[in-house]
Amino acid sequence: MTFSLNKKRQRALMILERQKLRAEIDRIRNSIDSARNHFEQEVDPTLIDCFIYELNAAQLRYQFLLRRFKNLEL
Repeated sequence: MTFSLNKKRQRALMILERQKLRAEIDRIRNSIDSARNHFEQEVDPTLIDCFIYELNAAQLRYQFLLRRFKNLEL
């Protein structure tokens, strides 16, 4: 009986972790879109550089989160 409860609890924690990751992935996807839009509209060279760094950082974070999500699936 204890084994069954532990297994159910572990499954519930895994589902919760996947939900958190999905929410974070969605948030980062919005950040990528926002940085891309700002980059496309900006004319000041300093701010263009800023949005390039912001976009690159968000894309790296997105890739990291996708890898974590896929590892949870295994």
